[in-house]
Amino acid sequence: MNVPADIRAAGVKLPRRSRFYWALADGLVLAKRNLIQIPRVPELLVFATIQPVMFVLLFRYVFGGAIDVSGTSYVNFLMAGIFIQTIAFGAMTTGVGLAEDLQKGLVDRFRSLPMSRSAVLTGRTVADLVRNAFVVVVMLAVGLLVGFRPEAGVAGWTAAIGLMLLFSFAFSWIGATIGLLLRSVEAVQQAGFIWLFPLTFASSAFVQTDGMPGPLRAFANHQPITQVIDAVRGLLLDQPVGSAGWLALVWCVGILLVFVPLSVSLYRRVAAR
Repeated sequence: MNVPADIRAAGVKLPRRSRFYWALADGLVLAKRNLIQIPRVPELLVFATIQPVMFVLLFRYVFGGAIDVSGTSYVNFLMAGIFIQTIAFGAMTTGVGLAEDLQKGLVDRFRSLPMSRSAVLTGRTVADLVRNAFVVVVMLAVGLLVGFRPEAGVAGWTAAIGLMLLFSFAFSWIGATIGLLLRSVEAVQQAGFIWLFPLTFASSAFVQTDGMPGPLRAFANHQPITQVIDAVRGLLLDQPVGSAGWLALVWCVGILLVFVPLSVSLYRRVAAR
């Protein structure tokens, strides 16, 4: 990070830090800035919570009686899908927030500050990670109220929570890429539904994939959301996870390896204009 000229002129000696340190420190400052906005605009968090609650009630009491799953009750089967769908939809908040900052000119202000360029993206994704974690806790409480009974021990809960947080962080970087490409709040919102709906509904979120037609079943079984859902479901219900565990990790790490540098590159281009 560049030291401001007035501090250099005053002869203040600052400890030498690596670029990674300053990028992380600046990112945490901006994450705090984004989180402070939530109490000021609580409607954003309320509406982000209402939609998954509606999905829980709809599939639990309307569709649940007509859907047969093996090995557990439908509500136990459902909740892992609700958790991951909620996180995936919440990832679009990253793109919407970045597009809004671009439209309001905040990115131009950040560019004039002596801060790491990646901090804007890191701050946004970390803040959305915290927000997604809160929404998942709310969904867990709703699930328990409607009959969800997880059987995981401490290790299972720890692994499931860690995987969900990693998935949330990875998908937020996809949202950041879309936000930087489109740079319009309305366009980002529409684009999010276009690619997220097929991934979430053509998965094991709400039904077992065995009854799907061949090509659709092949797609559903090999896409990232199904792998993450199957892993989280197995961990929470204390059932064998199988290959879904390491495949979910591979997908999340692969997404980060692709979209983190892509987002940073796009942000540098946008900030340079």
